[in-house]
Amino acid sequence: MPAIRLGVNVDHVATLRQQRGTAYPDPVFAAALAEQAGADQITIHLREDRRHIQDRDVAVMRQTVQVPLNLEMAVTEEMIGIALRTRPDTVTLVPEKREERTTEGGLDVIGRRQAIADATRRLADAGIVVSLFIDPDPAQVAASHEVGASVIELHTGDFCDAPTPAIAAGELEKLRSACEQAHGLGLVVAAGHGIDYRNVADVAALPHVEELNIGHSIVCRAVFVGFERAVSDMAEAMRLAGGTR
Repeated sequence: MPAIRLGVNVDHVATLRQQRGTAYPDPVFAAALAEQAGADQITIHLREDRRHIQDRDVAVMRQTVQVPLNLEMAVTEEMIGIALRTRPDTVTLVPEKREERTTEGGLDVIGRRQAIADATRRLADAGIVVSLFIDPDPAQVAASHEVGASVIELHTGDFCDAPTPAIAAGELEKLRSACEQAHGLGLVVAAGHGIDYRNVADVAALPHVEELNIGHSIVCRAVFVGFERAVSDMAEAMRLAGGTR
């Protein structure tokens, strides 16, 4: 069976650049290094406040990235327009709040059913794969299927950041159940948020997961060992965990 795909998120390379307003480090270069190190996908989040990835980064990566490009974005008319012009391989619709440090929790598909259904239809009609970033909640999984998404990305943050082993075990069971439910509905299952070199084995072992999107831990490790090594180390951790399907 093929290995689980590794999507490398290069947002926080752009965070370093924006912190000082320089032209470096360039997330486009980081994406190229990630590809060379074995990344199966490049993931970027163009936020409404442009706190890290910029419009230029999206446009250039669409021209230079050779593996699939996954654009994370809010469900807004501005972002839908950018996606329709840029045509990434995948769009992952995510919740977004200006005051948050990073994405906190999954998309409320139930509460925004019509807007998400409309966005999903428009993007899918343009040939873009649509993924919804959701919590491992049965109602949200069912709603994701109902609005026409073909992929869900399960929010793994509650498991990865769990303060005790008992709580972590409970969160892992929620993820496992959501994977089984989504697979039964015919959805492709991805996972992401908070995954690092220590907890990746548990996430990679979840049933039916075909893709992990990982950014922060890879960029942090790259500070010490270099970007290509950090990516290849994560790919190796996934392989050793038996992350195959």
